[in-house]
Amino acid sequence: MTAVLIVDDQPLVRAGITMLLSAEPDLEVVGEASSGQEALQLARSTRPEVVLMDVRMPGMDGVSATRELVRESRSHPDRLVRVLIMTTFDDEDIVVEALQAGASGYLLKHASPTEIADAIRRVAAGDTWLDATAATRLVQRLRSKSTDHPDVTELLTPREQEVLRFVAAGLSNQDIRDTLVLSEATVKTHVARILFKTGSRDRAAAVALAYRSGFVHPDDPVPTGEISTR
Repeated sequence: MTAVLIVDDQPLVRAGITMLLSAEPDLEVVGEASSGQEALQLARSTRPEVVLMDVRMPGMDGVSATRELVRESRSHPDRLVRVLIMTTFDDEDIVVEALQAGASGYLLKHASPTEIADAIRRVAAGDTWLDATAATRLVQRLRSKSTDHPDVTELLTPREQEVLRFVAAGLSNQDIRDTLVLSEATVKTHVARILFKTGSRDRAAAVALAYRSGFVHPDDPVPTGEISTR
């Protein structure tokens, strides 16, 4: 079971998401919070694996709460928690702030029940989830805002470049494992090396770097696994 904490200042939204997730046999809502401060307190007591976080709330907002949750999680490995931003605002500024604060991804509240459940599972597994309707505009903004970036092709081996393309396309470690016919441990090793070599905090940061540097583009086809055998 994946333990989920729901954070939203609207009771009806919290109730709706709780009801939705109650139909999923592998997801369990362990608490509901109406503010960022309450989310911090409940996360310490309920130990969720994923926090489904709204952005705009009275008092401590979702971005500030995300930053603090991620900081505490890094200081206490036994309390590893990942944050999935869920908002009604298709606003690149908010998304960028949330990802920089350490969020593992975001989706919009109009997402289907299947999308919400899948996003929680992917984030819990250590992957990144980006809402498809806003991802293209987000990466275009990230690319246009920064020209100071490393050359990915000089930093990474051909196999690591291949894995990064899969990560940027939104594939999970399991998907990459099956496509490249590697063990999951090997895939995780490649991902860890990518993060280390590019100086990326997490998968979301590595994906942002890949787009900013022009290594991948929003209209690229999903890679097929035929780039390299090394």
